[in-house]
Amino acid sequence: MLPHLDAAYNLARWLMRDREAAEDVLQEAMVRALTYFASFKGVNPRAWLLQIVRRTAYGSMSLNRGMETVPIEDDDRTPAAGDDPEAALLRSRECRQVREMIAALPVELRETLVLREFEELSYKEIAEATQTPIGTVMSRLWRARQLLARTAEAEGSP
Repeated sequence: MLPHLDAAYNLARWLMRDREAAEDVLQEAMVRALTYFASFKGVNPRAWLLQIVRRTAYGSMSLNRGMETVPIEDDDRTPAAGDDPEAALLRSRECRQVREMIAALPVELRETLVLREFEELSYKEIAEATQTPIGTVMSRLWRARQLLARTAEAEGSP
């Protein structure tokens, strides 16, 4: 499970939209994964772990219904090598805007987009992790991209 820990945290972070809540979800998911690892008979441990993270996150969200969520922060504040301060500021603002647009997506679209674009899972792996048909994965991904494009166009973003 350790090789997939970063992917599990990334998914928890995007689903929960809060660092501390994501850490709690990840910890609980890892305990569950380690508890039931002996019974794992699948061929894709990454998708299996992400499915556990997803279920744990949704369970946590249902317990915390009505609580205000805070958008994910911008962790990328280090300027790229060779950037002048103005370029670094613009890049930072663009990254923050994109993160905010992704965080504003409905959770089922957000998770599909994160699993595909950030974790680079195949459609089959996403379908396995989310327990949805591949066609649904493809549809959600298309809808997420369309919503992002419309939002970016409306805001004049990248």
